[in-house]
Amino acid sequence: MDLPRTPGSVLVTGATGYIGGRLVPELLEAGRTVRCLVRSPAKLDGRAWSDRVEIVPGDVTDADAVRRAMQGMDAAYYLVHAMGATSAFAERDRDAATVFRDAAAAAPLTQIVYLGGLGDDDEGLSEHLSSRHDVGAILADGPVPVTELRAAVIIGSGSASFEMLRHLTDVLPVMVTPRWVRTRCQPIAIRDVLAYLVGVLGRTEALGRVLEIGGPDVVTYVEMMRLYADVAGLRPRVVVPVPVLTPRLSSYWVGLVTPLPIGLARPLIGSLENEVVVHDDAMTKLVPRDRLSLRRAIELALARTRDLEVTTSWAEAELVGRSAADPLPSDPGWSGGIVLDDTQTVRTPAPVSQVFASVCSIGGARGWEVAEPLWAARGLADRLLGGPGMRRGRRHPTQLRVGDAVDFFRVDAIVPERLLRMHAEMKVPGEAWLEWTMEPDGEGTCLVQKARFYPRGVWGRVYWYAMLPFHHFIFRALADKLAGSTGNAG
Repeated sequence: MDLPRTPGSVLVTGATGYIGGRLVPELLEAGRTVRCLVRSPAKLDGRAWSDRVEIVPGDVTDADAVRRAMQGMDAAYYLVHAMGATSAFAERDRDAATVFRDAAAAAPLTQIVYLGGLGDDDEGLSEHLSSRHDVGAILADGPVPVTELRAAVIIGSGSASFEMLRHLTDVLPVMVTPRWVRTRCQPIAIRDVLAYLVGVLGRTEALGRVLEIGGPDVVTYVEMMRLYADVAGLRPRVVVPVPVLTPRLSSYWVGLVTPLPIGLARPLIGSLENEVVVHDDAMTKLVPRDRLSLRRAIELALARTRDLEVTTSWAEAELVGRSAADPLPSDPGWSGGIVLDDTQTVRTPAPVSQVFASVCSIGGARGWEVAEPLWAARGLADRLLGGPGMRRGRRHPTQLRVGDAVDFFRVDAIVPERLLRMHAEMKVPGEAWLEWTMEPDGEGTCLVQKARFYPRGVWGRVYWYAMLPFHHFIFRALADKLAGSTGNAG
C-alpha cells in the first residue's frame, strides 16, 4: 500500500558523501523530515544526526530500493555519481538517473534537486561534465520538476577539488603545468553550495530550472594556486606552463604528488580544460546571500582541514558540535590530507574495558612496551632538534584527559571504552597521530591501532618511507602488547 506523502519530507541520496553528509543537518535545522538512501548504513554510525533521520539501505541503481525509499516523501535530492569508482562511470550514472526519474514519477514527488557541473554544452565538454549534464537531462525527462544546480570547483575541507589544489601547491614550489591551469573557473565555497541547495527546496520559482552557482571571483587555476600559497603562508609558487602535458599524463602527475586516486584525478583534470563560469546569475536573486570570497573560502577550508587531520574519526563529531561545512568522517580516505598510515588489528579475549585501560596507561613510567631503545633514541633525536622528546612523561599513570601530554604526544580525543587519539608533537616533516579504537568482538575485543601521517612536502614522504620498516615492526608489536597486556593495565 502506498504511503501518503508528508509535506516537507525529503529523501537524500549520497548522505555518506561529501555534499550529502553536510546537507542533511542543514535540512534538519530547517525543520525538514529527512530520509537517507545509503548502500552502507553503517557509514552513518556516530553521526550526530543519524538518530534524527530514517535510513533505508539500498543503491540508486536498484529500482525496488529507490521506490521503497521514496514512499511518502515530498521531494528528493540526487547527489550521487560514480566518478572515480569505475571507468564506466558515465554509463552507470545514466542508468542510475533513469531509475531515479521513474521512481520519482511513480511516488509521485513534487521536486527533484540535483547538483551538477557548470560548463557550456557547445564547447566540447569533458566526459565528466558531459555526464553531469546528461544526468540532469535524464532526470528532467520525467514528469517530476527538477531543479538542477550547476557548480564548478567547490572549495571546502575534504572536497576533491580543494585537496587537489592544496596538495599540488603544498608539495611543489616549482610546477611544470599543462595549459588547463590557464582556464577560467568560478569556484564556490561549500557553505554557499549548501545554502543554495536548501534554499531552492519547495520554491515554485526554482522548479524546472537549471541554475548556475558560483562565488564572487572568476580566476584561473594558477591564480587559485597562488592565492592558496599566500593564504597558507608558503613562498610564491613558480608555474611553468607547457602545451604537451595531456589530461591523462596530468592525472598520473596529480596522483603522484597528491592523495587523490588517478581514477578520480583524471575526470577532474579533464573538466578543468573547460571554462566553467556563471553566465546567468538568477540564483543570486532567487536565494540572496553574501557569498564568500575565494580567499575567505580557502582560509576556512584550510583551517578545517588542519582540524580534520587531527580528528578524522567519527568520534570527533560525537565529542564536539560541528557545522555542516566542517569535515566529516565519511569523507573519502584521501580527503583531509591523511595519505599515509599503518593499521594493525588485534583480537583478544579480554573485555573492552580492560583493553581501554591498557591503552590509556601507555607511555610515561610504563614506557612503550616494545623496542624501548628505539623510542628512547627517537626522543633524544627530537630533543636535539628542539622538540619535547620523551621527557614530559604523563600527568597520571593510568588516567588521561584531553590535552594531557604523553611523552612527545598530546591527547586530543577520548571516547570512554571506545577511542583514544594522540597527536605527535615531535619534530617531523608533517603531522602524525596514533589512534586506537576498540569494539566488542563476541566476549572479547577487536583493537584497531592506526598510525597516521600527513607529510609536508617531498621530505615528509621521504621520512615516512625511510621509517616504514621500523614502523611496521614497532607498531605491530605495540598493538599485540596492548591487547595482550590487559591484565597488567591500570
